[in-house]
Amino acid sequence: MGEFFYRLGISFLGIGVKLHALINAKSKKFVEGRKDLFPQLEERFKSVDQPVVWFHCASLGEFEQGRPLIEAFKKEHPDFFILLTFFSPSGYEVRKKYELADYICYMPVDTPQNAEQFVKITQPKLAFFVKYEFWHYHLKALSQADCWVYSVSAIFRSNQRFFKFYGGFYRKILKHFDHIFVQNKTVAALLKGINIHNVTVSGDTRFDRVKSITDSVKPQEMFAEFSQDQPVLIGGSTWEQDIKVIAPFLQQNPEWTAIIAPHDISEANLKLHEEVLKIPTSRFSEIKSVAKAKTRVILIDNIGMLSSLYQYGKIAFIGGAFGDGLHNTLEAACFGLPVFFGNKNYVKFQEAMDLLDAKAAFKVSNAQEFLSIMNSETFKIEESSEKALAYVNQNIGATRQIMNHVAPIIQKMK
Repeated sequence: MGEFFYRLGISFLGIGVKLHALINAKSKKFVEGRKDLFPQLEERFKSVDQPVVWFHCASLGEFEQGRPLIEAFKKEHPDFFILLTFFSPSGYEVRKKYELADYICYMPVDTPQNAEQFVKITQPKLAFFVKYEFWHYHLKALSQADCWVYSVSAIFRSNQRFFKFYGGFYRKILKHFDHIFVQNKTVAALLKGINIHNVTVSGDTRFDRVKSITDSVKPQEMFAEFSQDQPVLIGGSTWEQDIKVIAPFLQQNPEWTAIIAPHDISEANLKLHEEVLKIPTSRFSEIKSVAKAKTRVILIDNIGMLSSLYQYGKIAFIGGAFGDGLHNTLEAACFGLPVFFGNKNYVKFQEAMDLLDAKAAFKVSNAQEFLSIMNSETFKIEESSEKALAYVNQNIGATRQIMNHVAPIIQKMK
C-alpha cells in the first residue's frame, strides 16, 4: 500500500511540474532539463571505461555538503569517473559546469523504468546520496546492480514518516543503504529505534567545506581599513524584519559600524535598508575611499562577497528566521563570530540549534531584546566567540571519516 501511494505521488509530481512549467521558469527548466536525458547518457557513457562513482544532490545547498567529498574522492581516486546529478534546477543551473565532475545532469524522476534505465546506462560502483535524498526506485535499482550505496550528512526528524506506525514502506527505503552517515547522535538514536544500525555519527561534511573557505579567505583592503578602529556588526542575508532589529542598536551605539549584505539586492530593498538604518550608509559599489565616504555602514549591493566579510566582524546577525527560514550561520561561526537571528523559523537548522546550545548564538524576537543582550553584562563577545570556534572545530572531519570507511571497498575494486 505504501508503495502504491509513493508511485501515485511521483505521478502527480510529474504531471504537476509539467503543468506548472507552462507558467513558471524554474519548473520549465526541471522539465526541459530531463528531455533526451537517456540518449545523451548513452552517448556519453558508451566510451566510459573507468569505474563510476555517483554523487546525487537535491539542490545547491546539498551540493555544498557533498562538495568536500567529491573533492576528496577526485584527489585520492582520480581513476574514477565522477557522475554528479541534481534534482532541482537551482542546483543544476549553478553547478552544471563544475570542473571536478566528469558528467553532470538531472536525476530522472523516480519511476521504476527511469531508475532501472539510469543505473543500467551509468553502471555506478559507488553512490552517495546527500542529506535528504531517499528515492525508492533509484536506491532499489542500485542495490540490485550490486552498487555500494551511502547516505551522507543525513538528518532526520521524529515527525517524519520513517518513524510513524504507518511508515513501513519508507523504512524499507532506508534498508537499501549500505551505510548511513548522520549528523548527530539524536539522528542515530532515531534510526536505531526503527532497527537501522548501519549508522555512523560523522557530522556534517559542510563544516569541512566552510572551514576550507574560511582558512583560505583573502584580506580585502577596503574592509580591513573600515574595521580597524571600531567593532563591526556583519548583517548576513538580511531582510526587512532583520534590519529593523539591527538598526536601533547601531543608532544608539555610535562606536559600532556595520557591513550589511541584504539577501535581496534589488533597488527597492537596498533603499528600504537605507531608510530603516537612518545613519550614514554607503553602497559598496559607490565607495572609492572609506576615509572619504565617512560612512558607518557599508551596504553590499552585489552577490558572492558575504562569506569573506565575516573576517572583519565582531558579531553577526543572520537573516531569514523571521521569514521563510534562517540563512547560513555556519560561515560566521567559522570566523568565531557570536551569531544572532530571529526567534521564529530556525528550528530545522541543526547548526543554529547547536550554536544556541553552545551559547555561541542568540535568538531574539525584536530590537529591544537584541539591545538587551548586547548591553547585558553577562554577554561577553570573546567568550561566545571561543564557543563558536570550539563548536566548528569539534565538527570538522566528516569527509575524512567517510573516505576512510569506503577506502577498503575501493581497494577491492582495483
